[in-house]
Amino acid sequence: MHSYNFRHIVVREHNNVLFITLHIPETRNALAPEVVAELTHVTAFAHNNTHIRALVIRGSQGFFCAGGNIGSFQSRLNQPAPQQHVNPTEDPVARHNRRFGYFLESFSTLPIPVIAVVEGAAMGGGLGLACCADVVLATKNAKFGLVETTLGIIPAQIAPFVHARIGRRNTLRLGLFGERVSGTQAQELGIVDELAGDSAGLDALLAQWLTRMSRCAPNANRALKKLISTNNACHPDHLSAQLDHAAHLFSHCMSDEGPEGISAFREKRSSCWSTAFTAEHVQALQAPAPAAASTQNKTP
Repeated sequence: MHSYNFRHIVVREHNNVLFITLHIPETRNALAPEVVAELTHVTAFAHNNTHIRALVIRGSQGFFCAGGNIGSFQSRLNQPAPQQHVNPTEDPVARHNRRFGYFLESFSTLPIPVIAVVEGAAMGGGLGLACCADVVLATKNAKFGLVETTLGIIPAQIAPFVHARIGRRNTLRLGLFGERVSGTQAQELGIVDELAGDSAGLDALLAQWLTRMSRCAPNANRALKKLISTNNACHPDHLSAQLDHAAHLFSHCMSDEGPEGISAFREKRSSCWSTAFTAEHVQALQAPAPAAASTQNKTP
């Protein structure tokens, strides 16, 4: 892959896992257009490189993501109001908003396990980003909120992903009342999968989940994500075709990683794809690069 200089995120790779750290401290890692562009680039890299086994996303300096960048919102206030029923592609504000949705579509359909690690807060777009992950880990005192309506706008592009994770009732509860919930409350709502007491505990928890993931065969994980996708939701009208598809995926796995996995089980040994992560590893990998070197950060 050609070199790419990142200015707003830190990207590192270890044991075929991509570690992405949002690193815009002055805006609390807000999702400005240029940040989304860099995240889109890394997501495309993860889609197109089969050696990548998982992706971890986190914010620097103990803060996950403040959501959309209010400064970029301000510039859109000067846009003329669109005519009623105008085509979204002809409305510059709608077109700009939709770009974030294209990124979320790509991010949510990554063929690998995705883990979001939340400290500080995940507000608005940050909450949407977390809801696109397969697993969300957070500290107990982290904050989550769907707060766009308090600004007179709506969580347009993230709402479907929040809805898919926690259901209509809870999405409306958060959005209609601008409620901010703790990590503990977010776990009760289904946003968070597991909690840690503090940042050190969060590093240890992440290492445990990555070690767990590494015991699963990489291609089998990809096949499972392909099978259990939003487009393949189990619907009675399509069940037969879906089970046919599942049978073909199973057959491919049996001739791919199945022999090694079954042999390892029978021989009571670790499979060749297993590895271990430590809290020290993940902490070092996700620490932001020094300011002087941050513009030199490149994809692996």
